[in-house]
Amino acid sequence: MSLLDHALSVVLAAVLSSTSAVVAQSTAQSTVPWTPPASAPDTGTHAPGRDVSWPNCPKGMGIPSRPSQGKPMPPPSARFVVVGLTNGPAFHPNPCLEEQVTYARLNHLWAAAYAVVTYPTRGQLRRYAAQGPHDGRERLGRLRDTGAAQALQNVAAMRAVGLDSPIVWVDVEPVSPPSPWSGSRAANRAVLAGAVAAYRRAGLRVGFYSTPNMWRDIVGRVRYRFPEWRTAGLSTRRAALAKCRRGAFQGGPAVLAQWYTAREDFDLLCPGRPADDVLREYFTQP
Repeated sequence: MSLLDHALSVVLAAVLSSTSAVVAQSTAQSTVPWTPPASAPDTGTHAPGRDVSWPNCPKGMGIPSRPSQGKPMPPPSARFVVVGLTNGPAFHPNPCLEEQVTYARLNHLWAAAYAVVTYPTRGQLRRYAAQGPHDGRERLGRLRDTGAAQALQNVAAMRAVGLDSPIVWVDVEPVSPPSPWSGSRAANRAVLAGAVAAYRRAGLRVGFYSTPNMWRDIVGRVRYRFPEWRTAGLSTRRAALAKCRRGAFQGGPAVLAQWYTAREDFDLLCPGRPADDVLREYFTQP
């Protein structure tokens, strides 16, 4: 085992310990049987999926800055779902992740995972940076270590509930409060680079969810050329479909496009390849 592998294993052990405590707390919160609210059936060939996360948990769960909202889960007519691993900011797991994965399994939905990456708070930086492989006195190295710790916690949470997603869609967007990005793009890039490296070392592909403006404002013009999940925002299916043809933010191919309403997030598979091929490549059947 290399020095780097040993150091990352130490980080993983620490993260697994903290994840277990949070997952246990979340499980205790969600012991009441859960009947998700009904969602309207999908219509049309370009609306096969949804993304869900903490807003879809029963009301009364989640961290204070991101309380759950009881939004609907996908209808049986959906083909896929992208499940969020975090309760908004990093280091806060989705409080009903297990129930949402179970829902996907029972409804025979293809499933993948996404996770928000965020700039660490001072407490998170103190806790996780010292456990990583980089020199704890070097600022960018400490930030990379903290990004890696975020990813390792998400991988542990995903695997604990049996979600064997082949990819993690890394969500790069403003999260404030409680974790605003810094004014330094170099510092923000270090956090993102640490998370990306840790996901890939865990054997996972990485894709990105963002927009050109958010990406540029947070990390600058860095180009990974990884798969992209593009969003049309509070808009229409037609606008989302157009995002498949334009709106690249880091040079990668468009795989998914999203639009949403006040009640639901909708997603479509970008055209150009058979849907079954895309589902087999980027999703799993839990």
